Amino acid sequence: MLDEHILFIDGEAMVIDKPSGLPVDPPRDGSISLENHLQSLSFGFKRWPSAVHRLDRDTSGCLLLARNPKAHKRFALAFEGGKVEKTYLAILDGVPEADEGLVDLPLGKVSTRETGWRMVGDPKGKPATTAWRKIAVVNGRALVEFRPATGRTHQIRVHAASGIGVSILGDPVYGKGGAGGATLLHAARLVVPREGKPAIEANAPLPAQFKALGFVDPA
Repeated sequence: MLDEHILFIDGEAMVIDKPSGLPVDPPRDGSISLENHLQSLSFGFKRWPSAVHRLDRDTSGCLLLARNPKAHKRFALAFEGGKVEKTYLAILDGVPEADEGLVDLPLGKVSTRETGWRMVGDPKGKPATTAWRKIAVVNGRALVEFRPATGRTHQIRVHAASGIGVSILGDPVYGKGGAGGATLLHAARLVVPREGKPAIEANAPLPAQFKALGFVDPA
C-alpha cells in the first residue's frame, strides 16, 4: 500500500516514494495506477489528493501530491516557474568519459506509425537543460546524479542517451532495454518552496534494483 511510502505530509501536501512500475495516469489497458491508491492516501480528508507532476511508469521516487485544489494550483505554478529543485539518480549502461557536465539540448516530439512516438534533440524544440555528475562506477556501469532545470517529457532519458552518449540502463526506447524490463531512473530528492512556510523537502531512498547492482545511497 502507498500509505507506507510517504516521505512528507502536512495539511496541503504529500510526497510519496512512487514504486517503479506504477503509472501516475490510468493506462489504456485498465491496469492499476496511482488513481487506484488515492483513497488510501486521503487520511481523513474528504478530497483525495492529486498528483501535481508526472513520473514515467518505470521511474521511482519522489512524487508530489496536493491535498486541496488551491495548493495544487500553487505547486503547479512552482513547477512551471522552474522553482522546484529536482534531483534524480540513474544507472547508465556504461561509463561517461567526463565526470560531470551540462546538457543543453532542446527537445521535440516525433511520431511514426511503426515505432510510435519519442522525444529527440531538436534545435527548434522546447529548451531543455540538465546538469549531471558521476557518483560511482560498478562493473562498467555508472551511477549518475541528474539535476534538470526544465521538466520536459523524457528529458533525462534523452539527455543521457543523446547528450552524454550513454543511455540509462534498461531504457527500451533510448537504450537497449533489458534490466528486467525497467528503466533504472529514480527521483531521489524534491524541494518545493512555499511562501510563508517551510519548503516541502523529501528524499527517497535508493531502490532495491539499484542496490542489487552493487550501488549504495550517496552520502
